[in-house]
Amino acid sequence: MRALPRGWHRVRPGTLRGRLALLALFTTAVWVIVLTAVFNVALEGRLRAEADDLLRTRATAAEATVRVHPDRSLTVDEPAHDRALDTGIWIYQGRRALERPPASAGVQRAADRLAGRHDAFEETGGSTPSRLYALPIRDHGRQVGTVITAVGLDPYRHTAQSALAGSVGLALLLLGGVYLMARGVVGRALRPVGAMTRQAAQWGGHDIGRRFGAAPRPAELNALAGNLDELLDRLAAVLRHERQLSAELSHELRTPLARITAEADWLLARPRGPEERTAAIEAIAQGADRMRTICETLLAEARAGSTEAPGRCALGTVVRDIAAREAPEAADRPQAPPIAVRLTGEEPMLVAGVSPAVVERILTPLLDNARRYARDAIALECSAGPPGSVRVTVTDDGPGVPQDAHDAIFEPGYRADPADGHDGAGLGLPLACRLARAAGGELRLEPALRGARFVVMLPAG
Repeated sequence: MRALPRGWHRVRPGTLRGRLALLALFTTAVWVIVLTAVFNVALEGRLRAEADDLLRTRATAAEATVRVHPDRSLTVDEPAHDRALDTGIWIYQGRRALERPPASAGVQRAADRLAGRHDAFEETGGSTPSRLYALPIRDHGRQVGTVITAVGLDPYRHTAQSALAGSVGLALLLLGGVYLMARGVVGRALRPVGAMTRQAAQWGGHDIGRRFGAAPRPAELNALAGNLDELLDRLAAVLRHERQLSAELSHELRTPLARITAEADWLLARPRGPEERTAAIEAIAQGADRMRTICETLLAEARAGSTEAPGRCALGTVVRDIAAREAPEAADRPQAPPIAVRLTGEEPMLVAGVSPAVVERILTPLLDNARRYARDAIALECSAGPPGSVRVTVTDDGPGVPQDAHDAIFEPGYRADPADGHDGAGLGLPLACRLARAAGGELRLEPALRGARFVVMLPAG
């Protein structure tokens, strides 16, 4: 591949409009050059053909004035008051000239060379070029003389040169017009792109909730609008996640930090005994451990990818897929009950405004919790919630959540009964709650006649 000339990067336009205009100019220039060359070649051929026709016509007219005698001698009968045939016409009998008009030495030598030939052309050079034609004079099929006509080529060449100059000038004007028009058309076509880019930048800085939507526009701009909307969705998710993470850190760390501060102030207020000092240090250590657990949980949730765009998904399909994937795990545990899936309402209306992966990460901790405590049944129910939302309910027929632990189960590291024989670190439910909030919804525990009933509210898609 040939390298670009040095300095080309300085000549090549830096804008897409300029590059497209140059591309259109180059393409048009190729065609204009080809058409101009073809036109001038065709015109030159046509002018040459006209000169040849003129020579033949004059030669035929001159031949009509020549009489052939029985002895094959020639005489010329010149018409009265007609000197047109005397200009540029030679009449030869053999190699001897009967009629010889005044002409330059070059033209005369060319006429002498054509004497005795038939249907032949010859051109002379110099500052005043001419074209000559030889027409034979025959008697009973035998050539007895030659009529030679000549015409100056200056008018024809002047016409060809004028046509060439005019076509080149017209081509240059056409290329200039094409370049300006291409820049204007490309600039007008790219104007909506620039406007959409500026709007996206403005919305990203000041109005993150605005979107381009599905307004009528060309297909290419629809694709660009979709990509920009997706980018704004991602940016909104990032900002929402940052605000949510900051709020969660502030809220969750406030209680253990206040306890640590109170215990430290209590220790410093006056001398304490060994038992009091040990109890205070243990309280401080528990508060610090709880803060560590909270930070690890929130950071794990941040690393889990909650900054992705909300997306859309059909809840019925996602819930069925989750239940189908959980079935093999339940089969490995004979005591684990099956998962029943129920849909309330028309399935096409049950569309969540979050991605399937987020829904799965929210529901998986709830199903894990249900499998630990359920006796005979676990149910997943999808239904329409309040306007603009959809609902997923996870229920089981286990012992349920103690009344005094309804608020604490969503705190990182909390377990209602650590000695209940089930594994778990008390992080699943807090993680599901934070994921639901980050997606614009919520997770809550509702009263149930039997077992536990967790309700996930998500924005509708």
